[in-house]
Amino acid sequence: MGRCFKWLLLLAVGMSSAMACAALPTHVRIASEVWEGYTHADGSGLAWDIFRAVYEPAGVQLSIQSVPYTRSIGLVQRGAADAWAGSYLNEVEQGVFYPRRSYDVDQIAALSLRSKPVPSLASLGEFRLAWMRGYEYQRYLPNLHQYREVLRRDGILSMLDAGRADFYLDAVTEVDDVLSTSSQPAQYRVTALTQLPIYLGFADNPRGRALAELFDKRMDALVADGSLRLIFQRWQQPYPFE
Repeated sequence: MGRCFKWLLLLAVGMSSAMACAALPTHVRIASEVWEGYTHADGSGLAWDIFRAVYEPAGVQLSIQSVPYTRSIGLVQRGAADAWAGSYLNEVEQGVFYPRRSYDVDQIAALSLRSKPVPSLASLGEFRLAWMRGYEYQRYLPNLHQYREVLRRDGILSMLDAGRADFYLDAVTEVDDVLSTSSQPAQYRVTALTQLPIYLGFADNPRGRALAELFDKRMDALVADGSLRLIFQRWQQPYPFE
């Protein structure tokens, strides 16, 4: 009887292990807004290269979808995508699971007319702010009360010029892109504020959790062996995992 029980136990463990291995998806569907240098629609960019380095050596192919940021979140919540790129930790609470590992950091900056005071984290709450819809900076920066969300970046400079907002907040790369469209960039100031780690937000289901677990394991390995450093060097971006 004891030998039979041990045999059944070993069989059950083996079947559980096999089922766990079989449950790992063969591809990961990641949605993202198009960010210059990070997530180009053609599949190039720093973030796409990181995700390929994480998943493809483990036999999981990367499938990308380029959509606006808020739509990428909705795709994950509905199970139409496995993860979306560019999230801050616990930014979304419904239907989402976050891995332990971030994959980069955002340098958050404020864009304003030079006539405005130089902002700081302590003083931002005194001013009228704007940022892209869904970015939720009020959850990560202190004492923000007067803010509006915008749908497109192409009206930011005219909004600042007309005095409808004092500062526009975004990652510094996006702020630089906005400023590059001005014929008189010297009229504006870019002020660095803080850094926020950025994550993949996974669907909170067995498939998403399996992919998140693999993401953490592979990120640990890539940081340990230095492989990620080469990817950041290729895209001429600061390495965030010192």
